[in-house]
Amino acid sequence: MSVDDYESLRIVQNAYVVQDLDQAIQRWHSAHGLGPFVVSRHLKFEHSLYRGTQIPLDISAAFVQAGDLQIELICQHNPGPSAFRDMFAEGQEGLHHVAVFPDNYDRFVSGYIERGCAVAAELSAAKGWGAAFIDTRKTWGHMLEVYRVNDGIKAFYRLVADAARGWDGRNLIIDL
Repeated sequence: MSVDDYESLRIVQNAYVVQDLDQAIQRWHSAHGLGPFVVSRHLKFEHSLYRGTQIPLDISAAFVQAGDLQIELICQHNPGPSAFRDMFAEGQEGLHHVAVFPDNYDRFVSGYIERGCAVAAELSAAKGWGAAFIDTRKTWGHMLEVYRVNDGIKAFYRLVADAARGWDGRNLIIDL
């Protein structure tokens, strides 16, 4: 990795594993006044690789804007291995990852692999959305989500930010 790679790094999100999505939304709203939360329940993935092996993954997620940073709350519904379970067993919660929008996805991921960090998971969904979770726990204490940046993911981030900017305090949850 070169200095240019670090200069182009854009941290866009902090994400937390939670056990109950709706309770976590209420906690975050009560503690910080954040809202509205854009919620996707039982996300559908075209591909869900965990350490190179296709696995079933059933998660729900809530997204909310906090200043310039997006916050994601993630709840894994199914048992079994995943990048989320690598850090938190069932019943545990906490900061799971920081997400970034790199200028060059392949070069960025390769740079971490060259430094000895494994790709814990790769997820892809419809419309070209995709991301890798790099196991940076030894370096940073959490995972690193690296997005394949495209117009769809940028539009989603704008949707969450715009919802927060115009929020009147009603309708805490926007279900997608």
